[in-house]
Amino acid sequence: MERKYHTQMEAAKLGIITPELIAVSTKENRRVEELLPLVAEGKIVIPANINHKCIDVNGVGSMLKTKVNVNLGISRDCKDYDIEMKKVMQAVELGAESIMDLSSHGDTTAFRRKLCSECPAMIGTVPIYDSVIHFKRDLKELTAKDFLDVIRLHGEDGVDFVTLHCGITRKTIEQIRNGGRKMNIVSRGGSLVFAWMSMTGEENPFYEYYDEILEICREYDITISLGDACRPGCLADATDGVQIEELIKLGELTERAWKRDVQVMVEGPGHVPMDQIAANMKIQQTICKGAPFYVLGPLVTDIAPGYDHITSAIGGAIAAWSGAAFLCYVTPAEHLALPNVDDVRDGIIASKIAAHAADIAKGIPGAREQDDRMADARKKLDWDAQWLEALDPETAKAIRDSRLPEDDHSDTCSMCGKFCAVRSMNKALAGDIIDIL
Repeated sequence: MERKYHTQMEAAKLGIITPELIAVSTKENRRVEELLPLVAEGKIVIPANINHKCIDVNGVGSMLKTKVNVNLGISRDCKDYDIEMKKVMQAVELGAESIMDLSSHGDTTAFRRKLCSECPAMIGTVPIYDSVIHFKRDLKELTAKDFLDVIRLHGEDGVDFVTLHCGITRKTIEQIRNGGRKMNIVSRGGSLVFAWMSMTGEENPFYEYYDEILEICREYDITISLGDACRPGCLADATDGVQIEELIKLGELTERAWKRDVQVMVEGPGHVPMDQIAANMKIQQTICKGAPFYVLGPLVTDIAPGYDHITSAIGGAIAAWSGAAFLCYVTPAEHLALPNVDDVRDGIIASKIAAHAADIAKGIPGAREQDDRMADARKKLDWDAQWLEALDPETAKAIRDSRLPEDDHSDTCSMCGKFCAVRSMNKALAGDIIDIL
């Protein structure tokens, strides 16, 4: 049956209940009638390109379960696509809802098409990265048309959302050159747009030709993720004028997209002190009229290389509790290297913990049920039941198996043994003798 709408947003405005909306309502334990107006208003997005046939659909919005994105892709120094696919499959197994292919080397087209044909997670890309690789021309030689052609190519391949750094303009160049920031621009895509404008003297093509981009996105139902080129890369730059001025521009671009029924997410910081995170979320919700906020971390300190999955999980939990809808994971390799398979696992688990903790605090329907089942299993010292509820049962089981208790208290763990509080309470309440020695 031919679709009578172009995008999920257009369908919602027309009152059409799509199969994708039904799938989201089932996953979220929410009524379709409750979600439909939120999709129409842009407060929930359902990134689902018409060409991504194997997608397991998810909704993104602050009133839904917090979603987690995993960045991966090869670089000139780390070129093994087989390892990247291993990361993809691990990410899906661990419950990541989204994969962003940030490849900057090699046969990007083949890898992207493989992702879109085999991976059920939402697929995102940053087309400006691929433009140099696709056309095999250096940045200065590319034209605005080249950038738009790559967006269309990604749409044809089935990409569900694209990060586009539309909010920086020629004015931003002067702001950055006039100083005041410790880290200038740390967004890779943002720096490329800045460099292209600096070298060519032209306006940001993603801003200048935004209407043409909207038509491409409308055709394939690509969700635009409005990239924050000026996100703070250190605590000193958090919530500064450059960041907020770009956010105001992203708010304007959000409303322009909505008028064309194109779904929008807005990307956010970055490095932010804990006491500024809630305010950042509130400012974005106000300026961008409730469009879902997609944050990188935020990282709450600058001094933990090797542990930035932890610094970002702290910030991510606060951000999601305060209104962020989508967390981009950060791995222990952040600021240091391309993450390996173990780094990816650690980053996903840290972000999933942050997302889940925030969902409990927000009162998302059903969010605490798994925790309550875990409490029941722990009360019974039922280890098999605990593995079923654990976010990462493989790691939990491996730790216990490596340090098992002795046979006469095998139901406890080797930390407390017969001093186990749960064991003692169970026996006391059952009227049994509590043996310690």
